[in-house]
Amino acid sequence: MALADESDPLHMDCTRTRDTWLEQGGTLVTSDYVVDETLTLIRMRISIDAAERWWEQVAGSPRLKWDWINAERAEKARAWFFRWRDKSFSFTDCTSFILMRELHINKVLTVDKHFLEAGFEILP
Repeated sequence: MALADESDPLHMDCTRTRDTWLEQGGTLVTSDYVVDETLTLIRMRISIDAAERWWEQVAGSPRLKWDWINAERAEKARAWFFRWRDKSFSFTDCTSFILMRELHINKVLTVDKHFLEAGFEILP
């Protein structure tokens, strides 16, 4: 959301971090669950037109790798979701945690502190 919403206080920091990563040859990784959640939030918080522009940008990007949350990953995420009862992780957060562990990703571009609580390094 911080990347899509120019009024977000962290928009510039997130944009700079993303651009630096891509300039250094990095690839961004996301999942169908994250895309679903982000697309919906952009529509609700900004507009349907902004959601469409965001979709066109990410759908056509060769620097963005989509991974899908299949039944096995969803089951692992469910186990994580119910194991950490003292946390307020969303189910989508948990799917991301599982995907990141499987892909050996330890850094995430997010303003969501849940990733820090789950043991990942958050950027910016």
